[in-house]
Amino acid sequence: MRILHTSDWHLGRSFHRVGLLDAQAAFLDHLVATVREREVDVVLVAGDVYDRAVPPLAAVELFDRALHRLADAGVPTVMISGNHDSARRLGVGAGLMGRAGIHLRTDPAGCGTPVLLADPHGEVAFYGLPYLEPALVRDEFATAKAGHEAVLGAAMERVRADLAERGPGTRSVVLAHAFVVGGAPSDSERDITVGGVAAVPVGVFDGADYVALGHLHGCQTLTERVRYAGSPLAYSFSETAHRKTMWLVELGPEGGIDAERIDCPVPRALARIRGTLDALLDDPGLTRHEDSWVEATLTDPVRPADPMARLTGRFPHTLSLVFDPGRGDDDPLASYAQRLAGRTDQQIAEDFVAHVRGGAGPDEHERAVLSEAFDEVRVDAEAREVSR
Repeated sequence: MRILHTSDWHLGRSFHRVGLLDAQAAFLDHLVATVREREVDVVLVAGDVYDRAVPPLAAVELFDRALHRLADAGVPTVMISGNHDSARRLGVGAGLMGRAGIHLRTDPAGCGTPVLLADPHGEVAFYGLPYLEPALVRDEFATAKAGHEAVLGAAMERVRADLAERGPGTRSVVLAHAFVVGGAPSDSERDITVGGVAAVPVGVFDGADYVALGHLHGCQTLTERVRYAGSPLAYSFSETAHRKTMWLVELGPEGGIDAERIDCPVPRALARIRGTLDALLDDPGLTRHEDSWVEATLTDPVRPADPMARLTGRFPHTLSLVFDPGRGDDDPLASYAQRLAGRTDQQIAEDFVAHVRGGAGPDEHERAVLSEAFDEVRVDAEAREVSR
């Protein structure tokens, strides 16, 4: 059976205020084309279909079109809700959609009830484990501890119990949305530590022929049988080095796995550049990034004038500007916090200015502004005290 494993579509998300709906539509075009060209038997979506619980209407319309196209292709789709999704909203109409071959698994109570598909070698049971927030599903699974490992372990016990009652040779695929030990996170995943320790051991999924994971945005192989597809698009600059792909998995007649990465369309390359403003504007080696989405970190000891305007003159798609003034190990301001004792408010403020500028303190005009600001604060405080 040929399986296309995807996850973390995050429909409706933007990238540093740049809308990505067109790029997400291009990805879904690519997904449907891959399904047809590679003769895919089933599509998996391992959670975070949407970017938030109440997605924008344009994202819902895009999702609706994608489902119709997959149904028209006659290829079954199995998808679960992730921690960004509203399981109740995503699961509306699941019974009717199932008749069209779109199988939504959003209810934790259904973890042990598979979608059964078949190929010439027999049945394959697809078990959908939606994102399980420990505090919300602890009673459903009757776990002694409200942790991610406990509830996922209990869900997998239901999977193994159901699988044991099926015919010999029945192969199994599990979809799950979780942070599994060994996975490398990025900056764009929402923290799921609330409700217990977030990471679960890969051994929780023992017994499944293939585990299609979602949540982490980098494509990763934890074991031959346990993989993250990653997000189809980059959603933070921490993903600059990611190669965005889907997994095309061949599930053999005896449960063997042969996996291939299918590249996703890239709307625009990402680049992280670092240096003084003048160096970034003059460096010929950065020419290749002039059409990229750019995160620039400026190391100038004194913040330059109009840095964003000057950067976008060369890098028009600069989206993020970070200041990190360079300092030597012998910089007396490196231990700034130790120098506060016994200083006046004015002196502390002037030292702070010097600290963030790499040693360049305020000029006379700036000192006057600081003095005036402190005077106004003191007058205001005294006025409030009198009025009491």
